[in-house]
Amino acid sequence: MAFASVTEQIDTTTAGGELVFHIFGALASFERQLLRERTHAGLAAARERGKVGGRPPALTVTKKREATRMRNQGNTIGDIAEVLGVSKRTLYRHFSP
Repeated sequence: MAFASVTEQIDTTTAGGELVFHIFGALASFERQLLRERTHAGLAAARERGKVGGRPPALTVTKKREATRMRNQGNTIGDIAEVLGVSKRTLYRHFSP
């Protein structure tokens, strides 16, 4: 299979064109690896500074205690979810073994 670009004068049917095509591919791969290394270094530096990534949990420790207290009082999952402002699914995950 061959690739020919009219505007960039690249034609992979020739040895020189194939070389240029491979060089572009190698440069793209190199740039991607550099980006990945920088991202990992940045995340590691942030962790060292005490930063935590990701979404905060919907059920905080306080909300978990309140949910457990309400459940022990006989409230339904739907009622607890409405009061605490979380989804029923979140509460089902909390109460499941």
